[in-house]
Amino acid sequence: MTSLDLTPPAALDEPTRRVPAGWIASFATIWFAIWMAQLTPVQLLLPAQIDATLHPENWVDSVVAFGVISGIAAIATIIAYPLTGAASDRTTSRFGRRRPWIVIGAVLFAASLAALGLQTDIWGIGAAWVAASVGFCIMTAALTATISDQVPVGQRGFVSGWMSAPQAVGIIVGLLLVTELVTDQALGYVVLGVVLLVLAVPFLLRHDQPLAAAERTRVTAKGVIASLWISPRKYPDFGWTLLSRVLVSVGNALGTSLLLYFLMFGLGDDNAEDDLIILTLVYMVFVVGASLFGGRLSDRLGRRKAFVFVASTLQAVAALLLALVPDLSVAIVAAGILGLGYGCFLSVDQALATQVLPDAASRGKDLGIMNIATAVPQAIAPLIGAAAVVLTGSFVLVFVLSAVFAFAGAIAVSRVRSVR
Repeated sequence: MTSLDLTPPAALDEPTRRVPAGWIASFATIWFAIWMAQLTPVQLLLPAQIDATLHPENWVDSVVAFGVISGIAAIATIIAYPLTGAASDRTTSRFGRRRPWIVIGAVLFAASLAALGLQTDIWGIGAAWVAASVGFCIMTAALTATISDQVPVGQRGFVSGWMSAPQAVGIIVGLLLVTELVTDQALGYVVLGVVLLVLAVPFLLRHDQPLAAAERTRVTAKGVIASLWISPRKYPDFGWTLLSRVLVSVGNALGTSLLLYFLMFGLGDDNAEDDLIILTLVYMVFVVGASLFGGRLSDRLGRRKAFVFVASTLQAVAALLLALVPDLSVAIVAAGILGLGYGCFLSVDQALATQVLPDAASRGKDLGIMNIATAVPQAIAPLIGAAAVVLTGSFVLVFVLSAVFAFAGAIAVSRVRSVR
């Protein structure tokens, strides 16, 4: 091996060295903590806290309040993701481009969760959740950019699977944590934040190649704002991938974000919280399996689009089952199908996204824009779902819309040309 072989690649070089198992393990661990800290509040703590705070005469008011808070958080997400991604692209810290922002995001995220648990009015709940969402964005914008920075194309499907598989595990562990071990809501939020900080450490100890001063692009407010627009005419595959992710993510979020309310008010389930854990457990098993198997198989076959198309279609089928047959046993089957589709989608679509980026120098910003397509739907879908419930007085339209969005996303990804 020559001395040239031992020289670390420059920050903007396309990675060619496979990342080792230790790197993947620490990457999966930090994502597990992130998903637990973000999705446990979305699935249970936040809607329950809002309902307990409002004590509404009509349960629809709780759904609407949850939707409005999520919608405001979505606006903050749209701003935070590309701006912090662009900032990490230009960071010349000796600790690397991404690590400082992962730390900043983790601290803000954890502190906001702790503050959220102390809120006793709806305005305080909303403000704390928006701050937590911004911390989530800062942290994940930097983390997803490390895939393009350090993982070769032939390994990205598998590595992306370890970004998505912990999502389902994080939800179920988080739900068990705050319902079985830590029953005090305020303390539950604190525990989620502490776990987030502790489990972030192994990945933060990994090397992050610093950006040389000569590689840093000049920062101007006008330049940053202008860079946030990526022309779909000039980069059509980026545009179609982005659109597909928006549509599928909205569909998935519509199918999952109101599940607690669906069980409580749609099915009249007296054991809604326990049954939510069962549904989430089924969802988790299929998400984990589909993420890892689908991601690795797409690497071996060198194909991405077919996997994303099938995964999106499966999610549409699951949503239609929930719409047409509102029954707990059917919901369990639908949870499995939804997990199968979304797990495969998460890993393969992330790999696809890294292959349609316009410029190596702006990976963080471009993936930040791509991440909007995942995070914003999670925040805005409850608002869309709440509107559907208000209009119809039931959850049928919510799940029909979920199916429509998911299938539309399958059609959009079929238009990508540069990736098989």
